[in-house]
Amino acid sequence: MGSSIGANIRRLREQRGWSQARLAREVCRTAQVQGEPVGRQEISRWETGKRKPREWLPFLAAALAVPVEALREPQTPAEPPLPTLADFLPEGDPLSPLQARSGRRIGMAQVSDLQQRVHGLRLADDVLAGGDLIRPALRELRSAVKLYREGTHSNEVGRELLRQIGELAQIAGWIASDAGQHSEAERIYRLGISAARQAEDHTLAGNIAGSLAYQFSNTGREAEGVTLAQAALRDAGPDAPPKARALYLDRVAWAHTQAGEAQPAIRALGEAGEALSADSEGTESPAYLYWVDAGELRVMESRVYTELHRPLRAVPLLRSVLSEYDATHTREMALYLSWLAVALADANEPEESAAVAERVITLGSDTPSERVAERVRVILRRLEDFADVPEVAALLAEHQAA
Repeated sequence: MGSSIGANIRRLREQRGWSQARLAREVCRTAQVQGEPVGRQEISRWETGKRKPREWLPFLAAALAVPVEALREPQTPAEPPLPTLADFLPEGDPLSPLQARSGRRIGMAQVSDLQQRVHGLRLADDVLAGGDLIRPALRELRSAVKLYREGTHSNEVGRELLRQIGELAQIAGWIASDAGQHSEAERIYRLGISAARQAEDHTLAGNIAGSLAYQFSNTGREAEGVTLAQAALRDAGPDAPPKARALYLDRVAWAHTQAGEAQPAIRALGEAGEALSADSEGTESPAYLYWVDAGELRVMESRVYTELHRPLRAVPLLRSVLSEYDATHTREMALYLSWLAVALADANEPEESAAVAERVITLGSDTPSERVAERVRVILRRLEDFADVPEVAALLAEHQAA
């Protein structure tokens, strides 16, 4: 009976597009109680069957606008429910406020200051690699979580703090992943998904989930990458801002590519382009998606075609992208050149591939990025098929052992 009630609570909540935090507020409002005796964590316990609502059941039913019996009624779905982002939340609640908050009062001024630091970290990531940024990124994230948990603040300020923690977790997770700390990155991403969902910012939650899906796809967890990328797209819904929806679809395309599913990948690329074209209609996208544009979609398209071993499509796209790219973004330049090197090898142009590979290695030598290091290993393995070509033989002799 308890598991049926939990499943019904979750189903009815998600049908309304409410977060667990929103349902908790609605239950307290319906019960006309002061403070927040029911919080997000309690809703989570009810939904998972760890606790029963008991005396709260009538107020739950009233908040969800259903009879009490509708919550008790066993559900027999015809097929397993599709995964949602709720399935990727961290164990427990690392963002739960301390019972006795002793910290200072937090206002919008502190939120604005945190927002500026998050944006500064994001801009730094454009030109610096994960190895350079991992320490300050983790320090900022720890400080932000401590501020939220220990400080006192209004509900509005609390939601804005959660939103900034979500944004900070997205960029900190990306930095940790670039530094090769994949377990730490996954922990950070899950924390960020939780923060964004508690702030009821579904666009941000999808962005963070897409970043985690991208890591899954690149670290041997391809099936999980597809599942999570699709969940991010579904949870955001068709009304997500154009740039966000384009980015979600880009992640779906990459996940399918890494899973060896060519047609779904190419289809998602087309849908990403269509989503971005809607941006010209005046719909505002979040400021943190400033980098998502037609050029970035071409980058993903070229990478997808490279991974699918279609060099006649990949090489012209990569040359076009690289001709316009900002050379100060060393890590991205090295990564995009690495796909060009592989595409040229697939096109049976080993001499030119070796020349491009040399540029990647030179750029990567001063870039503490595990992503670049892995791409160098991929190129060298690919060029082993051309070991009898003098230019390739020289490259392998100099760099393969290292």
